[in-house]
Amino acid sequence: MPHVLVIEDDPQVRAALLRALDERGYATSSAGTGLAGLHSAVTDQPDLVVLDLGLPDIDGVELLRMLRSVSAVPVIVVTARDEEAEIVATLDRGADDYLVKPLGAAQLDARIRAVLRRSTSDDPVSAVVVAGLVVDPASREARLDGRLLDLAPKEFDLLRYLSERAGQVVSKRELLAEVWRLPYGGADKTVDVHLSWLRRKLGETAQQPRYLSTVRGVGVRLSAPEES
Repeated sequence: MPHVLVIEDDPQVRAALLRALDERGYATSSAGTGLAGLHSAVTDQPDLVVLDLGLPDIDGVELLRMLRSVSAVPVIVVTARDEEAEIVATLDRGADDYLVKPLGAAQLDARIRAVLRRSTSDDPVSAVVVAGLVVDPASREARLDGRLLDLAPKEFDLLRYLSERAGQVVSKRELLAEVWRLPYGGADKTVDVHLSWLRRKLGETAQQPRYLSTVRGVGVRLSAPEES
């Protein structure tokens, strides 16, 4: 029985979430403030955290950053904030999914099950090697010619997704859906910015690519330098 920690300050919303999760067979606990939630996440070690951003003592995005520094527990943000920039920034900070209130209990249940499947997969995950680039999903580390790359969480997720499809052209829409969990258009700049940051850390540019090549009008391809 998965244990879900709900961090939500509104007593009525919190009670509704807990009731819906209890009815679907989850073990639950809750906290009404960010710091209490952080303490519970560290001490109780839940399988997943449902996090509201509008907390009374600390902003939920800052709490997410603090939580990510001490724990890899999956986090689903459930909030009324629906601005695209806020969604992208929160996912960049390490959230595993982002849902906008109001939402149905069935949708939350489906998202929790999907996140738990991804985080508890028993399949062995091997490092991906593309020429001098090594991407290790298990340790969430990437090395270029033996040098450890300093990657933000979403930069690593982007590099991993592309490296696992080395030689294939991947569209920006696919990257938004699979890396950012944003199954809609309109945020191409998010992909462009992260690709720019990633290229810088790989020691290349869009004009002089080594591993990351743009296929105009189609998407981006990661491949060994001699194939770019």
